[in-house]
Amino acid sequence: MKRQRVAIVEIAPVIAEGMATILGRTASAEVVGIYRSIGEVIPHIAAGRVDIVFASVALYRQLEECSELDDIAVVGIQSALYGEDILRRFNAIVTIHFSAEDIERTLNDTITAPAERSYSDSHELSERERDVLILVARGLTNKEIASELNISPHTVISHRKNIVHKTGIRSVAGLTVYAVLNKLIDSEQL
Repeated sequence: MKRQRVAIVEIAPVIAEGMATILGRTASAEVVGIYRSIGEVIPHIAAGRVDIVFASVALYRQLEECSELDDIAVVGIQSALYGEDILRRFNAIVTIHFSAEDIERTLNDTITAPAERSYSDSHELSERERDVLILVARGLTNKEIASELNISPHTVISHRKNIVHKTGIRSVAGLTVYAVLNKLIDSEQL
């Protein structure tokens, strides 16, 4: 099995170094860097030097705003209590209480289960997700969608991530075709 290039994005140096040490010992991973913010790792992702990101759950807002992470797995590092709505935004979760074996198992499960990561358990879109999808298909930006639906841009981003997880479609063009084929929007409305 090819070693996965792992980037660690963690604010707490002790957690970051500990995670790097544990992952560095596994046969499955090669730690390519430790970063303190999502912005620092983006150039490495764009250059194709990162396969998986282990990121602090505390950075979930930064993660949501980063479309570069849509095509790679993100494992959340949980060091405090977070709601289920935040945790499910990650492909997998490790906690600071995990053993080295548990962390390696999570890494391997994330590597070997890409199809399971791409879709949520329920493929049916909620009413609000359908509303967002229709506006995406019409070409509106996240800010315009937020204004139209009277929700925050962060909520729009969350809905869009859910739509991608449920449909497995990442591109606006693909989502537009999905909306037309599922009769959510008439092609003449585009």
